[in-house]
Amino acid sequence: MRKITSIYLVFIALTLSTLQADTKMDKIVIAGPFASVSHPILHMIERGALKDVAKKVEFRLWKNPDELRAIAIKGDVDFVAIPTNTAAILNNKGVDIKLLNVSIWGILGMISRDKTIKTLKDFKGKKIAVPFRADMPDIVFKQLLKKQGLDPKKDFEFMYVSSPIDAMQMLILRRVDHALLAEPAISVALRKTKSFPINIIAPALYRSTDLQKEWAEVFNTDSDVPEAGIAVMGRMKNEKIISRFMEEYDKSLSWYMSHPKEAGILVAKKISMLSEEGVADSIAHINMKSINAPAAKEKLEFFFNILKEEDPKSIGGKLPKDSFYYKAK
Repeated sequence: MRKITSIYLVFIALTLSTLQADTKMDKIVIAGPFASVSHPILHMIERGALKDVAKKVEFRLWKNPDELRAIAIKGDVDFVAIPTNTAAILNNKGVDIKLLNVSIWGILGMISRDKTIKTLKDFKGKKIAVPFRADMPDIVFKQLLKKQGLDPKKDFEFMYVSSPIDAMQMLILRRVDHALLAEPAISVALRKTKSFPINIIAPALYRSTDLQKEWAEVFNTDSDVPEAGIAVMGRMKNEKIISRFMEEYDKSLSWYMSHPKEAGILVAKKISMLSEEGVADSIAHINMKSINAPAAKEKLEFFFNILKEEDPKSIGGKLPKDSFYYKAK
């Protein structure tokens, strides 16, 4: 009798184990750029943070806003690290996407070969490399210039490029002396121009204007600018997995901010275009914290209205509906 009972208990245990395994997804797919918003995701994958809910977690790198929009419209990813305005555009176009959080509150800045340039007004008359024409960094930049009485078309010469990496390369090769960049590209560029043999052809570069500080002064607010975060795509309906994802993202973000050297090593291993020293340096110059989407709504709508003033298409023509801001049930 005891033997039968033991066998029965073993059978029950195996059955439960099988059922629990079956509740796991075969694969969770996450898309993101090379920028800071994606770096906690790489740490999540490295430490197997979601192994209780998925057999495999895949990261897909998107290199520009067009690639991002194509990925989102195709709908074959579960989560995406995304500029907040692009998430709003997609939502307004009928794509099933909800914003989970804002984690990037400040990564935009100017880099220059002229150490005397400190404010945006000091760039008047200069040639500046700018990534992502008519997208978020460009629009923020133009609005800051306009609010300070400058004319982006007449007072500056913009050289538009397809990505921050391209702008960084133009600086290194001396095709431009100034650029609008997002971290970690700023820190990577500074590192590259100090390393042999690059420094022979590229004089020292300097960290110049912090766009978030200019934002605070121009709009009489603080320097928290809700630039990017994490969104969930429509095919992911499992609230437990969404909750687990955000829980682990927040943990990895905390690790990332407090372990710059280790974070640099991890990110450079996964994204070859970045250097471990540059990533490590960048962490001291970013404003990164995870605020859930409903709590960030007021700042997001303030931000969206400013983008809309410059170009309504930059947010999809209107403020997104309340349903855009994901609320856990």
